[in-house]
Amino acid sequence: MATPPGFLGALTGRPYLLLWLTTIGWAGNAVAGRLAVGHISPMMIVTLRWLVVVLLLGALAGRALRAEWRSISSHWPYVFCMGALGYTVFNAIFYWSAHYTSAVNMGVIQGVTPALVMGMAYLAYRSRITGLQAVGLVVTVAGVAVVASRGSWEVLRSFAFNIGDVGIVVASALYAGYTVGLRRRPPMSPVAFFAAMALAALATSLPLLAVEIARGAAQPPDLSGWALILYIGIVPSLLCQMAYMRAVQLIGPNRAGLFMNLIPVVAACLGVVLLGEHFGLYHAVGLALVLGGIWLAERKPGLA
Repeated sequence: MATPPGFLGALTGRPYLLLWLTTIGWAGNAVAGRLAVGHISPMMIVTLRWLVVVLLLGALAGRALRAEWRSISSHWPYVFCMGALGYTVFNAIFYWSAHYTSAVNMGVIQGVTPALVMGMAYLAYRSRITGLQAVGLVVTVAGVAVVASRGSWEVLRSFAFNIGDVGIVVASALYAGYTVGLRRRPPMSPVAFFAAMALAALATSLPLLAVEIARGAAQPPDLSGWALILYIGIVPSLLCQMAYMRAVQLIGPNRAGLFMNLIPVVAACLGVVLLGEHFGLYHAVGLALVLGGIWLAERKPGLA
């Protein structure tokens, strides 16, 4: 991947700046999901989001995609499933959940994803889990339970969780499965792979959009809804993905992946600052447990 000249070249040569911008953009997706309530329905967001991505990628990388189409088509079942589960179903549940919970909760609960990735990698590939990683996984899940229960033992005892918080846990599990599935990524360029999954996501979103329309629950975007679609399609869906791939290319997946642990923190801050949402003691405790669990899970055995 050649580095372009000028300001863009300087930006694409700074992996840590790219990762900070990516973290902010992805955390902003939770805020955008909350802001979209009342302006556009969940499946409208998903379909239009991936339509924006497909159109932009077609314009920016159409030649490269045509050159790799044979490789894409030969791995289409895998690409289709990854795009459907990791993008369409994940986003459908994510934006639906935004109708029932806060951006702060969405951000903090998403912090369970690294722990879920660890557990699923063990189930799928028997990846080794150390004792410290197991403790970190339990601590992370405990942090999510604190937030989802709003710090109430009664909620935990009776399983009276907010349906939106449960939805975010399910969405996080889907994205964790998608992440684990990336280990079997076929041999093709990152841009071609992402574009193929975006196309699969767009195609699989259409039946769900048809169901939403048939139920009378569809809400076409108003002016604010279109602004949010452009943000979601361009920033977290396209630019952040490309920036993250570039950062991984420069410093490797392990170092780049550590920045994803900051998303719960940034999302919680954005929810408070931009939406005026409440940040309670149970949020602070839950966030501390989530981040502490991730920190434990990523400690090298020699540093324990």
